[in-house]
Amino acid sequence: MADKKKKPKRLRRKLLDKYRLVILNENTFEERLSFKLTRLNVFVMGSLMAIFFISITYLIIAFTGLREYIPGYSSTALKKRATELTYKIDSLQQVIFMNDRFYGSIKKVLTGDVSTVDFNRDSIIQAVKIEANEVNLAPIAEDSLLRDKVDKEDKYNLFESATTATNFVLFPPVTGQISEVYNAKEKHYAVDIVVPKDTPIKATADGVVVFGEWTATTGYVIILEHSYGLISIYKHCAVLTKEQGDLVKSGEVIATAGNTGALSTGPHLHFELWNDGYPINPTNFIDFE
Repeated sequence: MADKKKKPKRLRRKLLDKYRLVILNENTFEERLSFKLTRLNVFVMGSLMAIFFISITYLIIAFTGLREYIPGYSSTALKKRATELTYKIDSLQQVIFMNDRFYGSIKKVLTGDVSTVDFNRDSIIQAVKIEANEVNLAPIAEDSLLRDKVDKEDKYNLFESATTATNFVLFPPVTGQISEVYNAKEKHYAVDIVVPKDTPIKATADGVVVFGEWTATTGYVIILEHSYGLISIYKHCAVLTKEQGDLVKSGEVIATAGNTGALSTGPHLHFELWNDGYPINPTNFIDFE
């Protein structure tokens, strides 16, 4: 029992016993500083200093830019840049997908790869029925009034559009001797007209440039889209004077004749006409000589 009472007293005495910390000059043994300490004071002061330095370190890491130099912490600017690049990559993927579809369609026209497509008639009818059920097709009063107004204006209109199917005329892109005629059986959906190098090539009708690029086999190629589902194609050009998206008029110079591409054997124009996705003989509509 007496030993148990002595242990707390000994522990208390050890914690509260006073010690003196003396700093002496090593050469002269002159006393410079002295401190009275106890073990409890040393423990308390050490704990407070540790907490202080830990707090200061945490604040520096959390609220300053120094954390970027600590392994495991990433830069805020880097995160922002990565997020922006992610959005841009997603947008570019969509653009690339649309361009691939566009160039795929143009490639079929250039190579003459025209084939029929089989559709499931029942699935198409079913899809149309579902869409019709989801949409309210009942006419509204404003729509009926607008239709009556347009019908009356068209009925008494004295001026018709200058571009109609009856007066739609095709302009010869070049004039010269035909070296190879249109032959659907041999998949030559064009006429080849021999012309001197750098002869101006003109648009066969009003339209818009849907393709104007270099190809390995046919050199510089330009494709125009016209009214009534008509497409004209000009291959083996030396120089293109129009770009994709440009609007052109009938007879306007769009390129110059040349001898470009692996399939070309001399200066000439390879000219094709397509209507609603099917090739047609250009000599039926244009006099090249």
